[in-house]
Amino acid sequence: MEKSVRVSEREYSKKMADLSRGFETVAGSFSNMESRMNTVSSTAVRIGEQLETVHLERQRAQAAYDIIDFYNQLSKGDTARLDTMRKEGRAGRRQVAVILRRLNTVAREVDLPNADKTRETIEKYCEKFEKEMLNLFDRCYRKGDPKMMNHCAQTLLEFNGGASCVQVYVNQHDFFINNVRTNKPIDDRVLWDLVPDPNASPPRTEQGLAELFVEIRSTVETEAQIVKAVFPNPSVVMQVFLQRVFAQSIQQHMEQLLHRGSSISDLVYLRVLQLVHVQTSVLVDDLKTYELPHVSPRTPYEATEFRKLLVTSNTTSTGTSAALSTMLETAMEELFVPYTEGQRYLERESRSLSALYSGLLTQFTRYHERTQKGKSSMFDRMKNQLSAAAATTTMSGGSTTSAQAAAALMRFGGINANQDKAEEPIREEDGLLSVDIAEKMLRWHAEAVGRCIELSPANDNAKNTFSLLRVLAEAIDNAYMGAALETAQLRVEGADTKIGPSLQSLSVIRSVDLICHLWQQYVNTALLPLANSSVTTRREMAVFNNQTVSRLEGATNHLLQRVTDSIVAWLSALLAKQKRNDFNPRDDDLSFARVNTEPCLACCEVLEKVRDAANQDLSGKNLEVFLTEIGVAFHSALLEHLRKFPVSATGGLMLAKDIKSYQDIIRTFGIPALHERYEFIRQLGNIFLVRPDILKSYITEGYLGRIDASLLKPYLMMRIDWSQFGKLFNDSQGLPEVETEGRGLKDRFGRLSLMMKDLEGLRLSDGIALVPGGFAGGLVMPSRPFGN
Repeated sequence: MEKSVRVSEREYSKKMADLSRGFETVAGSFSNMESRMNTVSSTAVRIGEQLETVHLERQRAQAAYDIIDFYNQLSKGDTARLDTMRKEGRAGRRQVAVILRRLNTVAREVDLPNADKTRETIEKYCEKFEKEMLNLFDRCYRKGDPKMMNHCAQTLLEFNGGASCVQVYVNQHDFFINNVRTNKPIDDRVLWDLVPDPNASPPRTEQGLAELFVEIRSTVETEAQIVKAVFPNPSVVMQVFLQRVFAQSIQQHMEQLLHRGSSISDLVYLRVLQLVHVQTSVLVDDLKTYELPHVSPRTPYEATEFRKLLVTSNTTSTGTSAALSTMLETAMEELFVPYTEGQRYLERESRSLSALYSGLLTQFTRYHERTQKGKSSMFDRMKNQLSAAAATTTMSGGSTTSAQAAAALMRFGGINANQDKAEEPIREEDGLLSVDIAEKMLRWHAEAVGRCIELSPANDNAKNTFSLLRVLAEAIDNAYMGAALETAQLRVEGADTKIGPSLQSLSVIRSVDLICHLWQQYVNTALLPLANSSVTTRREMAVFNNQTVSRLEGATNHLLQRVTDSIVAWLSALLAKQKRNDFNPRDDDLSFARVNTEPCLACCEVLEKVRDAANQDLSGKNLEVFLTEIGVAFHSALLEHLRKFPVSATGGLMLAKDIKSYQDIIRTFGIPALHERYEFIRQLGNIFLVRPDILKSYITEGYLGRIDASLLKPYLMMRIDWSQFGKLFNDSQGLPEVETEGRGLKDRFGRLSLMMKDLEGLRLSDGIALVPGGFAGGLVMPSRPFGN
């Protein structure tokens, strides 16, 4: 059994070895066959390539032979063969187009005895063929046969690039013909009535322009389908068509609108320019949706002709496949370049703003110019005298020698006596500052800035915004607020010192504060962010704005100081009216019948008016500084005042009532620092009421205890009983004898004032520190922009 199994295994192994050898033999046979097939295929490919090369060479040779044959025939004036091919239909015409294109190329290179004549014959036949195809295209265009139009366009494309076909199609289009016939713009009366008004909103559309753009959208929508079906290069044709639309239809209508706007005013011109720009931008966005596929030219000749077509159509693209969107943006840019290039637009915008501001402030400027003249000059007085003398001629009916002489002088001097009468009368309201006027100026400026952003390149936004800021600053700062401040200062300086001070200037300061706050809010919110693209320009704008506001602050502070000086001078004048015996009355009953002395009543009335005017026209820190300055100055005047008049026991009561009135009116100012000063005045006034035996202890307590006793002696000497206890008081206090020299008294008073200033920093009764007087900090104006 085992033996038989071993035998079977040997036989099986032998068979498997035989089968393996058989498979290897078959695989080798297949490999040999595959290599042979590869060899055969390679040979076939080489033969195919050779055959193709031979075929191409044969075709080229045949074409060259045909070209030579046609050239020879044309050199003899024989065109029968070409005429026959041309009449064979579409295929014949396309074949003739190719032959003529090649003949035209060969004719330029051949240099034979009769080459010029032959070249002329070929060119004439080419012109004849082109005219025939263009006429056929025109007839089919009028009949509305797109298939035949496509054949003509394709034939002319193979003949000379198809540029002439595209030009015929565009030139003969009804859109351009109808627009030439109806070239007169529609008179939009609503637009032209509102657009000159700077207070009216800028117009959004113009009737004629809107109708033109509606027609353009409708025409382009239709023509996109026609061009795509007719022309083998629809993208190029659509670009040529739209370029003609921009260069002819839109530009002509735009020029008419701008010419009419320019004849009215710069504002109308600029508003119309912005209107056209906005509407054209919307139109361009709509037309970009009609992007057509581009068909690449199949031959180098076609590519060359495409480039020529694009160049003649003013396309800036360097390639043959300029995108429609790029062409539209370029066409729009070229449409507005003549009006916005260089500084032309910005200069016109600045001129328009200046004219608007000048017109708005005409009456305001006239008012302040006349007010600031002040007293009439010698020339003005002479002019008035001459006018009066010359007027006697008309009034009396006759003419005296002096009247004739005056009339002659005025005539030769160019003086018109009636020129002032022809001007519109000026009212007081014309010279007042108004927040409404300032808002109107800012609103006009915002419109100009928005228009500048719309029409100028983005890179110029910062520079142009800075330029317009200068125009605004010149108008609202110098011409408006500056003029009002100067007039107010002249009025304060020229006011009659015999009457009370005028507080009308505080209303000017209030208006300046409000307008400046509004202006700076506008600058920080609207203008400075527009300059973020240029760090240098933004810094320059911030520096310029800060300098402008600083000048305004300086003028306002100077005016406020003048007002303060006039108030203090008037209070001092009222105190100077105090009678010598007001505080040393002889008739006690009459003295008690009076509540206060007349100077006290007058000063309190003035202080009350100042308080009410300040609360109405000032606020915040400005109000506090102003009232503090008034209170401190009046306090100093009272210190000087109390050492001038003798005071009796009865008069001391009168003085105490006056001081109480001063203290009450100052308390209504609401300035804690002033409360301390006038409490000191009250305690100082009480030294005239205290009995001599307790006077020593009184002046060593309270506020008086902080003052050197030698400084209080000039006030103590005003007691009428000083002679009775003065020497004993001096010895007990160790006080020197009183100087009889006026200078010594002034020195003592000066030392008292210095000591009062030292006391201001100390915490007295209620713990509130005193604030030094004066305008050292200056008037607080609105916050300025950050940056240098």
